[in-house]
Amino acid sequence: MHAVETNPPATRVDAWAVNSAHCQAHYHIVAEAEPDVLCRVLNYFALQFLTPAQVSVSRAADLLNIDIVMDGLSWHRAQVIGEKIRNLISVCDLKLWPADAERPKALAASAG
Repeated sequence: MHAVETNPPATRVDAWAVNSAHCQAHYHIVAEAEPDVLCRVLNYFALQFLTPAQVSVSRAADLLNIDIVMDGLSWHRAQVIGEKIRNLISVCDLKLWPADAERPKALAASAG
């Protein structure tokens, strides 16, 4: 008999970008205000054993504005997760930028 490890790894290794520096990724998602959309968005991070540093959600009429800050991702991995989220049927728009970059102008104008 062999012992089976039941604890998942602390983080999942990014096989495509092993030597890439990690960054802090900011996601701004606009999605239809459906009861399960937030769970579906956050599930993409959970499947990678990732916990967001910050999540903010606000509802405006029939839309949700979701802001997620995620540490410890390679830029490639952040983009792959972003594309998966963008492909959800309820997602209308997704913007992604690294922490060391300027917030997209369209978002900066609406935030201020």
